Amino acid sequence: MKTINIGILGYGVVGAGVAKLLKQKKQLLESRIGAVLNLKTIADIDITTDRGVELGTTALVSDATVIIDDPEIDIIVETIGGETIAKEFILKALENKKHVVTANKALLASCGNDLVRTARKNLVDLAFEASCGGCMPIIKSLRESLVANDIKAMSAILNGTCNYILTKISKDGSEFENALKDAQQLGYAEAEPSLDIDGFDTAHKLAILNSLAHGMEINLKDIHVEGIRNITPKDIEFAKEFGYTIKLLAIGKIHENHVEARVHPTMIPDSNPLSHVDSSMNAIVIDADATGQAMLYGHGAGMMPTASAVLSDVADIARNIISGTKRRVPILGYPEDNIKPIPILPMDELYTRYYLRFEAQDHPGVLAKISGILGENNISIKSVHQKGRKTNGNVPIVMITHIAKEASVQDALIKISKIDSVVGSPVVIRIEETVQE
Repeated sequence: MKTINIGILGYGVVGAGVAKLLKQKKQLLESRIGAVLNLKTIADIDITTDRGVELGTTALVSDATVIIDDPEIDIIVETIGGETIAKEFILKALENKKHVVTANKALLASCGNDLVRTARKNLVDLAFEASCGGCMPIIKSLRESLVANDIKAMSAILNGTCNYILTKISKDGSEFENALKDAQQLGYAEAEPSLDIDGFDTAHKLAILNSLAHGMEINLKDIHVEGIRNITPKDIEFAKEFGYTIKLLAIGKIHENHVEARVHPTMIPDSNPLSHVDSSMNAIVIDADATGQAMLYGHGAGMMPTASAVLSDVADIARNIISGTKRRVPILGYPEDNIKPIPILPMDELYTRYYLRFEAQDHPGVLAKISGILGENNISIKSVHQKGRKTNGNVPIVMITHIAKEASVQDALIKISKIDSVVGSPVVIRIEETVQE
């Protein structure tokens, strides 16, 4: 059988997982691919720490250029992460006619268009199944399985850290900070968790998925991003009373001449299958015109789930090498000449429904003032719940609106926050569902 040589850049959790699977599944991979996948070299700054993988004849080096410049290596797997040295190494590898597999969603979201152009120029593959949703085959589904479909919409839970925290708040009534500490202790959250809890990790993935779904250039900068820091047990309980669950969603929808792309805490009805995706699990619902709705569910991170996704790319490229083909499937699902710069809808132009919560002093006429301002901004109220007085004398006022314009809602909230009897900042959570108005 033909031998295909592989090099790994970065020997952390994911890199070690890839090495482990290559070694442990050697015979299975050979029987399914029809070639020997030989892990020739691994490069990492730290070559002394034992990762618990029996490397055998695989060389462990500290200089990445040993792999990048090795004429015998066919496929390079990048698991370093980040947007600096990883970008430099990937570009050099592509220029050296190496096929590259990466899980680096941050780099793809910010620099993916440049990487795709470089891969095209050098007639090599750039693959990234592990960049979105861990072991869920989202990339392959959009790029290949749904090739005959117009993708109308995508809704996804793409960050296990946020999903674990929201589940903890929902199930146990934990405050956000306590749920975050618990996630950190279990290894779901980093010591510095901003990338996850502020929504940026999810936005990186949505930028990639939008490109694959709609044939558009990767566009991260125009995606609206909000995190989960301000979600409280109180709002989760109110959501339950209305029949909703709060999740951090990545939402992408195609319109006639633009794409709707946003990441934020979202109230979804209990009938939505995403409402039952708990703990650190990920899921995506894809709404396509020929298939209808399809859902993928699985582990979004972790050593072995991510390594499995990486090796699916390695196997695809290996099969191409065996058959003497290159770039059989376009990197972004469309030939590069067909990819267009489709604009993303400005958030102010969004129309959806809203959950609004105000803390107000128990004075006559407060509800009328709030309702009046909403009415002046063309915001129609579907339901109002005024809860019992709290120990501090304030009264929670909770409203669900009909479909309204984002800009109108934000203008109204600014005016309402200036009412003397309204305490603190209003809470707004968007609602995602199909509504017959």
